[in-house]
Amino acid sequence: MDGLLVDTEPIWTIAEVELAAQLGGTWSDDLKAQIVGTRLEVAVPTILRWYGAPDTPDDVTRACTWLLARMVELFAGEICVRPGAAELLTALAVAEVPVALVSSSYRVLVDAVLAHGVGRFRVTVAGDEVTCGKPDPEPYLTACAQLQVDPQRCVVLEDSAAGVASGWSAGCGVVAVPSVAGVTFPDRSRQLVLPSLTALDVDGLRALVA
Repeated sequence: MDGLLVDTEPIWTIAEVELAAQLGGTWSDDLKAQIVGTRLEVAVPTILRWYGAPDTPDDVTRACTWLLARMVELFAGEICVRPGAAELLTALAVAEVPVALVSSSYRVLVDAVLAHGVGRFRVTVAGDEVTCGKPDPEPYLTACAQLQVDPQRCVVLEDSAAGVASGWSAGCGVVAVPSVAGVTFPDRSRQLVLPSLTALDVDGLRALVA
């Protein structure tokens, strides 16, 4: 969702810059590259340690609670759909290809984005609805199970290293479209790296599961 379907990474950055200021520091692009695509319980301790702040469970909980509340506020504003995303979703709907949305964001944030009418998904899986988040394969295996499809016949579209690893480990084909500077992907079979979703169509997806 974040960074691939909708351009929410700049919105996340607003909240992260504010949190960094509260911790007495300035936001770092290197830190952003480390945490993009991960769940809050992974990202927040990394942020706290980066700025030398206490990272006890209570500290992590307070920071997570603040970030979630701030993001709900920010998501209430305008949401920008990434180039090519709406067109690809429309083409998949015409081709009657079932589509799932799998996000590391918590359900409250997924629903805040979907409230803007972004895409139609048969299944949605949020980061707080799985035991192990990306890069573990569980999120995509969960979506495949709910769609009742073989992971080998699925293609994962991702913008983060954690998400790409999750999809590939689940046995899916992968299309990586990086949205954050400093994010790189290892060379793997059944994987494409593209500059934008505008370079992708249904035939390109089918080629990854042929």
